[in-house]
Amino acid sequence: MNAQESLRPLVGLPGVPEAIDAARAAIDEVHEHPTNRRGWATTAAEASVRAARASAAVAGGATEIPEGGEVTDPLLAGSLRAAEALGPLLPTWQRAPLQALARLHVLAAADLVGADEQERLGRPRADPEVSTRLDLLARMITELGGQAQGTVPGPVQAAVVHGELLALAPFGEVDGVIARAAARLTVIGSGLDPKGLVVPEVSHFRRQQEYASAAAGFASGESDGVAAWIVYCCRSLETGSKEAKSIADSVG
Repeated sequence: MNAQESLRPLVGLPGVPEAIDAARAAIDEVHEHPTNRRGWATTAAEASVRAARASAAVAGGATEIPEGGEVTDPLLAGSLRAAEALGPLLPTWQRAPLQALARLHVLAAADLVGADEQERLGRPRADPEVSTRLDLLARMITELGGQAQGTVPGPVQAAVVHGELLALAPFGEVDGVIARAAARLTVIGSGLDPKGLVVPEVSHFRRQQEYASAAAGFASGESDGVAAWIVYCCRSLETGSKEAKSIADSVG
């Protein structure tokens, strides 16, 4: 069974079709904003920074970049480095996703381990289940890479990538930061939000208990839990679209 066949049943789970449509509509509206039609590079850059800050905060890091720009909090610094790398990493993500995940771990965790541990960065935990499931996830991503998001809707792709990486915690540190960055790559690469304007990470920060509960539901493998996770992720994209609109309004 290929990736499309394995993911297609998820699209029909209760509440999922409506949630997908709502997320797509919200994102399309953001892309039609006058500021994003002519100056999206500026708004995308701001969205990337806000996403990194929110993601770091969910992981327990600082939420603010100090005046002067020198970031000393290791979680925030790592999250910002990972966010900055997403554009260059997109082709690797679609072709060799495990390589991209390794790079994200190196960037996100560099300030969290000592000099004698730097060599292990980018290497998943030596666990047969982790290896098997990462390989399956990588195969799914490469099979879907470069295809129109209509084949398997972008929100479903991103929710599966996000949920699976949270459930696996493959590296043992900053796994949440990596999962959120990988979800962002998927949202961009699937064509759902090709300019990277939307900031769903703010929803994860504002609704941390709901976020953790929904992720646990996905990890359970039960259909109700998987459906609830996908719906949650779609609603986060809607929240992220509102954040994107506020960015565009402030720039415009």
